[in-house]
Amino acid sequence: MQLAPSRTFPSVQEGDDPFLALWPHRYDYLWAEHPHPDERPDWQTESRHPLSDRLLQQGTALYGVRFGPTTRYCVLDVDKSSAYHPTRDRFAWRRLVEALEVLGLVQAVVCTSSYSGGLHLYLPFDTEQKTWAIALAVSTLLENKGFKLAPGQLEVFPNCKAYVTSGEPSLYNGHRLPMQAGSYLLNQDLQMIWGNQETFVQHWQFAQQRNSLDTKALDRILKAARRRQFHVTGKADKFLNDLNAEIEQGWTGPGQTNRLLGRIAMRSYIFGHVLYTDKPLEGNALVHDIVTIAQALPGYHDWCQHQHEVEKRAQDWMLAIEQSHYFHYGTDKRPAELSPDNPDESETSWNQQQQAEARDRIQQVVADLLEKEALPAGITERFDALIPYGLSGATLYRHRDLWHPRYLQNATMGALQSAAEPDCSWTASGSNSHTNLLSQSGCNTLPEVSSSPLESLESWAIGCNSTPIGSLSQPETRNMTQAEGIAYIKQVLNQVKARRQVEIAQKRQRLAGQDQLSLPFNEARE
Repeated sequence: MQLAPSRTFPSVQEGDDPFLALWPHRYDYLWAEHPHPDERPDWQTESRHPLSDRLLQQGTALYGVRFGPTTRYCVLDVDKSSAYHPTRDRFAWRRLVEALEVLGLVQAVVCTSSYSGGLHLYLPFDTEQKTWAIALAVSTLLENKGFKLAPGQLEVFPNCKAYVTSGEPSLYNGHRLPMQAGSYLLNQDLQMIWGNQETFVQHWQFAQQRNSLDTKALDRILKAARRRQFHVTGKADKFLNDLNAEIEQGWTGPGQTNRLLGRIAMRSYIFGHVLYTDKPLEGNALVHDIVTIAQALPGYHDWCQHQHEVEKRAQDWMLAIEQSHYFHYGTDKRPAELSPDNPDESETSWNQQQQAEARDRIQQVVADLLEKEALPAGITERFDALIPYGLSGATLYRHRDLWHPRYLQNATMGALQSAAEPDCSWTASGSNSHTNLLSQSGCNTLPEVSSSPLESLESWAIGCNSTPIGSLSQPETRNMTQAEGIAYIKQVLNQVKARRQVEIAQKRQRLAGQDQLSLPFNEARE
């Protein structure tokens, strides 16, 4: 018998109960049997089903809840033995609320947590916010005022939790729900007042009306806190500031789209989780972030000439940055199971294979256009002529030494010079260009004597910086015209193409009798 797909069976909701509506996230809830008055509850987590309204109404056990991705409140927990408890510091709880005034939180609902005499300060606010942002902002403000966050002293709900690079994501800490056994409302003098769940809701709504959360202050606090949390100092801080300086001015004229999208992609990929997200940005989330930031920049609607394809261009930059040597700040790009002492050689060989295949495709396209005498002279025109061959914009920018007019012009002039002394100055300047998102490590200069003119020129043709030495004699280069130089380049490119095809065929023969290898990484996409 084939089982039907699993479904979520929701519990019965008591829609007319405003107290229950205050706690919308019911998954992975806490529960404990009612303990003796002098004992602590034995809290357990229930992950098999959410906490139902009717279980809460029955009250056969103690219950607590955790936080979902968004929240409309936070809680401060002061234990009975804490240095901040009223029995040791009468005004500490007021200083706690005062520390949060910069966020617009000025009114707390204060109650005892249980028979132990600890305090819970509930601070509801008017607009739904990201849970991680509230956790970080509230914790930062309290620590800035000298409060020490630690179990048994002072705890914040929701709590700040570390980003998990592998395995199951961690849960926010859960807090005990108010108005259960031993929980009573307190007035401003911390005197117990009689009340029930309905009274608690009235106090909650009054505080919520007064607590108008300042989102601008929240963003400002998060920006400073995230830098401190990830220890963004020194070179990384300068790097981030340089990216901000290039991005925040936006568009000031035409021809700036690729440069700006590249810088946005770099900042979002490397520092996004430091600045404004709860985890590093990758894939579609990174593309969405690039597009959102770009569209909000000054001058986008006036000067960006690629608004109709901005998402596609953002996707190209996403692929480029994810396949580069850059990684998320504060994390190690290498998978956790690998170590520097035992590197995974298959990662390097696979990436090198992808790079070689991409460069081979570009060489074949350039040779084809040269053969047809259809290779445009202008940069934009040449770029547009290469795109229809199935090459992405990111791939062309990464390997621009194979098609960019300036690069090929310098290479041709180098072949026509009477002296064969290498000159790499144009390559060095190109790598420092502001439009270069992904810096490339230059090839080593070729030896003074190559084994053959073909091998020397092949190394040059696949992107090395130096003009081949010894491949052409001085009389040959001195007598060669520019047209002959271009013809010679086409000949070399065709020879490279033929040799590459032979190498691929030989490799396929070697692998024909072997079992298929399982790669530790997903296939890279160009």
